[in-house]
Amino acid sequence: MIHNLAAGATGLTSNVFLVEGERTVLIDVGDGFDLVSKSREHVDTLDAVVLTHTHPDHVGNLGAVTDAFDVAVWGHDPTHSGVDHPIEDGTQIQLGDHTYEAMHTPGHKDDHLCFYGPGTEILFAGDLVFANGGFGRTDLQGGDRQQLIESIERVHSAIDEHLEALHTGHGPSVTTDPAQDVELALQAARLNV
Repeated sequence: MIHNLAAGATGLTSNVFLVEGERTVLIDVGDGFDLVSKSREHVDTLDAVVLTHTHPDHVGNLGAVTDAFDVAVWGHDPTHSGVDHPIEDGTQIQLGDHTYEAMHTPGHKDDHLCFYGPGTEILFAGDLVFANGGFGRTDLQGGDRQQLIESIERVHSAIDEHLEALHTGHGPSVTTDPAQDVELALQAARLNV
């Protein structure tokens, strides 16, 4: 079961996905809302927090979550103050009941990760791509447009037309032909180089 706990939250926050199952995980923690209470509506404990990247809108609630659930945080950059354990490119990581591949996808931020489950046909894309062909901005620290294009190309090559769900860092998840939204994002990113 996957829930977006940031649904309905106001202010500058990312989406926060609670993936329930054998290994119950939060993907990102957002910022500026009571994520602890939202989480407790669904679960009593968490097994891990997994970060797509460390921009403030994705990690602002980190202290409150780690204090409340006494949970370790996994991310690409172990030098970030909130990250306890590194996730290397290509690492197989369990989210809920399924295994996902961690893909290092820099461009929006140098520590950005996507998580693709070939068995589930689900992609957690963070801020790499969004619904309707949107893609992550590259004008912030750690951003690089050419790297972003290469990262979208890599994800595009990994998925296929059987992708069932695209869960993004902002905006709605896509469950109708999400591979098309990734294709559109790639085309749009290439246009504006």
